[in-house]
Amino acid sequence: MDIRVTIDGQSVDATLNDSPAARDLASLLPLTLDLEDFHGTERIADPPRKLTTDDAPEPQAPKTGDLTYYSPWGNLAIFYKDGPSASQDLLVLGHIDADADLLSGADRITIEAEQPRTVDTATTNSR
Repeated sequence: MDIRVTIDGQSVDATLNDSPAARDLASLLPLTLDLEDFHGTERIADPPRKLTTDDAPEPQAPKTGDLTYYSPWGNLAIFYKDGPSASQDLLVLGHIDADADLLSGADRITIEAEQPRTVDTATTNSR
């Protein structure tokens, strides 16, 4: 699923995977969260409620730009550096197409569903 992410006023493209947890996050959109630094690797925030962890995908180590969910605490994390090794408790939900500098200094993020593009039928039909 394509999503639109705004980080401190700057729009960037992003995607969510098709996992149940990512679909659960999508059901909460639009969502604006204040971020704080965690361990010098990620920015974290608490969504309004915990996400489902049913049928979680195989664990994978997070990479720069990954949007993740840490199930024991119920928080979202955006990695601005590659994370530690894979963990059953850390679910990768998607990826944000932004450079590490933008991600590392992020204070506020807005996540919205990407609006489908409309086709201009007048232009299409005139060809």
